[in-house]
Amino acid sequence: MASAVAPVAADSTLPPPLEQLRHLAGELRFLLPGVRVGEARETTKEFDRETFWRRLREAAMAVSRAATTLTEVFSRLPLPSPQETQKFSEQVHAAIKAIIAVYYSLPKDQGITLRKLVRSATLDIVDGMAQLVEVLYVTPTQSPENLISYNSVWEACQQVPRIPKDNKAAALSVLTKSVDLVKDAHEEMEQAVEECDPYYGLLSDIEEDNSDNRGDEEDILGYPSNRDSYWSEEDQELIIPCLALVRASKACLKKIRLSVAENGKKDQVAQLDDIVDISDEISPSVDDLALSIYPPVCHLSVRINSKSCDPTARR
Repeated sequence: MASAVAPVAADSTLPPPLEQLRHLAGELRFLLPGVRVGEARETTKEFDRETFWRRLREAAMAVSRAATTLTEVFSRLPLPSPQETQKFSEQVHAAIKAIIAVYYSLPKDQGITLRKLVRSATLDIVDGMAQLVEVLYVTPTQSPENLISYNSVWEACQQVPRIPKDNKAAALSVLTKSVDLVKDAHEEMEQAVEECDPYYGLLSDIEEDNSDNRGDEEDILGYPSNRDSYWSEEDQELIIPCLALVRASKACLKKIRLSVAENGKKDQVAQLDDIVDISDEISPSVDDLALSIYPPVCHLSVRINSKSCDPTARR
């Protein structure tokens, strides 16, 4: 008789499955700030690069397996028992803690740029798993949201083997991304200039507002009344040097990337980090400049963004 009652008593001490998932999601979210600002752990052991990357890959695979199991058991009925849920939750939590621990084991002297890439990959995995758990307790049983969230975790884990393995490779990866972003911004600016029509909307403006005498006079004189949607001659004079500046930024980044590829040394960790740190400022500045040239143009904003974008003004 006592043996028949024991399992019920054990289950009654645990929260319901969905409540356990809600608690797990909170625990995973609680880990994220520490990963964002966490420092490398001090150790007297010599860093073994091969061991680190092997452990990181294995940790990512363990997270992927835990995500698969959790998604499978909570995408069908009946839901797991409280005891089973506890076991699955512990597996997820342990897998996430393990990959965070591996990230923390990467010393700063291996390169800040490299650590940032590993940190970003780790954050994607932890955040993705937290989101998956949240979706599972909100919409248990199979749903499109479950699969989307699971795929996000799986894809984040699959990116781990693709992370550059040293600081030079990491620097080249970041520089290549910056070049591509500046190239896209430059192409968008050129397209905007090519498509610019100072008389766009003139006819519709005339049809919609025949009662405004002042507006009619401006239209008759050849000046469009929708000044917020076109560039004035003064605006266009300002945009030409802006395009030249963006082209110079793109060329500068390409030269930096080529120089790092041809002349950079893997042991020049600090120098590579400095190059990336300075170059990293160019792409956001180019984006700000590109956004500021769209009408209605604020000339002061364009001039401020132009100074920030100027590659010759970098320290």
